Amino acid sequence: MGSEIQTLHAFVELGDRLRDFCENSKAGKADRDPAFQNALAGARAANPWFTEPNLLLALGQWGAALTRENLERWLKGYDMSAARTAKTVGIVMAGNVPMVGFHDFLCVLISGHRVLAKLSSQDRHLMPFLSELLIGAMPDLAGRIRFVEGKMAGFDAVIATGSNNTGRYFEHYFGKGPHIIRRNRNSTAVLSGGESPGELTALGGDIFHYFGLGCRSVSKLYVPEGYDFAPFFKAIQGFAHLGDHHKYANNHDYNRAVLLMNTQRFLDNGFLILREEPSFSSPISVLHYSQYSSMEALSEELKAVKDEIQCVVSGMDIPGHVPFGRSQFPALDDYADGVDTLEFLLGL
Repeated sequence: MGSEIQTLHAFVELGDRLRDFCENSKAGKADRDPAFQNALAGARAANPWFTEPNLLLALGQWGAALTRENLERWLKGYDMSAARTAKTVGIVMAGNVPMVGFHDFLCVLISGHRVLAKLSSQDRHLMPFLSELLIGAMPDLAGRIRFVEGKMAGFDAVIATGSNNTGRYFEHYFGKGPHIIRRNRNSTAVLSGGESPGELTALGGDIFHYFGLGCRSVSKLYVPEGYDFAPFFKAIQGFAHLGDHHKYANNHDYNRAVLLMNTQRFLDNGFLILREEPSFSSPISVLHYSQYSSMEALSEELKAVKDEIQCVVSGMDIPGHVPFGRSQFPALDDYADGVDTLEFLLGL
């Protein structure tokens, strides 16, 4: 138990460092921590989708989560006092969103196990840097964190995150031992038609943060039949700057051209294309939508596709919904794919 308490203290200190850096960045202070700045510069160079605002969003989200109060509240629901043998847990991390594997990393260490992490080439700077900060707060962690390139070996259990295609590979390679394997999921929003401008603007964050690349990014809307999109387009105008990002703009131009060539109907405000389409997965710069006739019918549809959905954003009384503007700020006990990672690790 003593080791877990020390580990918790180290994550609390890390949260303090993250909050300090983000607050100084927001205040425009020139003397921001140079070590942080170097790590962010490396992350931006490795992945052009990792803009400084998105990096600060990820750091700020974890800074807000890693408080003593939040961590202790989260861990209250588990038996952290039981004796356990430390195992080596392999974590295969994705690279679509900055620090997307951090929650798995936290869960492995807080449960007393060792991390063996394989980083995505698209996000290989932040996790080693944050690990150094943790080790500075708790030197014993140096022997419990290892990053590997190439083939991962010598693990007792695995947590792997990837696409549906890589998921099949993961099942073949890791399926014989204890594992959590995550595949593609998307998030959706359900609108009533009575949302305020502020709620629709907040929804814009759920759609556009991280350029829509995360599994918690809203990629599809459910709207009532005959919904007027004009207020929605007006409310999200503050995100028009995304069109200045060359990769996002290229995606927008390409997707618009494809739709025009195929003579498909769509709406376009210059940086977001709205297309009526049943699938949840939408290309960058495209948002799918479906119309519903009744909440009863919609509830049945959402139940039928629940394994494709990461979260549902809404202001309506929908079980387990996330408020507008909060999809990218999950609580510590809001586990990806609904699988309790910490319970899995404590049971090894």
